[in-house]
Amino acid sequence: MWAKKETLMGNIVLLAETGSDIPPETARQYGIYIVPMHVSFGEETRDDGTFPPEEVCEYYRNAGKLPKTSGSVPEDFEVIYDRIHREHPDSQILYLAYSSVTTCSYQSGMIAAEGRDYVTALDTKHVSVGQYVAVTTAAKLIREHPEWSVEEARDRAEEISRRVRMCFVPDTLEFLRAGGRVSNAAALCGALLKIHPRIEILDGYLKATKKHRGTMKKIAPQLVRDYIAEQNLNKDEIWLIWAPGLDEEIKREAQEAARLSGVKKVTWVKTGGVITTHGGPGAFGVAGLVD
Repeated sequence: MWAKKETLMGNIVLLAETGSDIPPETARQYGIYIVPMHVSFGEETRDDGTFPPEEVCEYYRNAGKLPKTSGSVPEDFEVIYDRIHREHPDSQILYLAYSSVTTCSYQSGMIAAEGRDYVTALDTKHVSVGQYVAVTTAAKLIREHPEWSVEEARDRAEEISRRVRMCFVPDTLEFLRAGGRVSNAAALCGALLKIHPRIEILDGYLKATKKHRGTMKKIAPQLVRDYIAEQNLNKDEIWLIWAPGLDEEIKREAQEAARLSGVKKVTWVKTGGVITTHGGPGAFGVAGLVD
């Protein structure tokens, strides 16, 4: 899925899940293969990445309940491993996984790798745009070093993963409430007081670390400024993640906040089906690398 032979990096093929929110054009650019996670709309289970994430929000509005997400299963990995090996028999697969403590994908990938000695895996301990940054940054570096063995590439990818920082703020707690991640009372209180928790990925776990009060128009640019300063992010590039429903004016304000903070390049990343199910419409986040 989403990779072309001519874009491969030396003898190493990178693999990640759809939960990384790496879009098809970026995957093709770096020869990254993508294995699907899954979203169930009632009795119908669909591969993440095969439908617009806006459908998650529409389903919740119409059905009054959230779709259910699930990780990639061993059969998903068997199919993609065999496809890559068939298309690139002399290449090694480096699977840079979605945080293993949040889903079954990493374990599924390891099960499917049994008997396939051309597969090496690393738990990036990141999700969504955090995994995106880890995988694409590793891809750029591996492309610059075609002489690397898969072990060397894995070690460098692990170093990069440790340097990634990521946080996001949901616009509404309703999806977190519906998913059982916050109580009804907390969701109601948050709505009344306009409180938005900042959620960060720490050692693979999603944890609420701070609270922001106000509208997303106020919070998004402030989050950009604060997170860059607090984490001392490298200003060559930062990544801003957005979910369907985030107002374009908010995106412009966030972009300007990054520019005024000295950031040279901003890459925007849209949430897919899995991440939209968890974060809800209008969510916004920041990711970057520390030196």
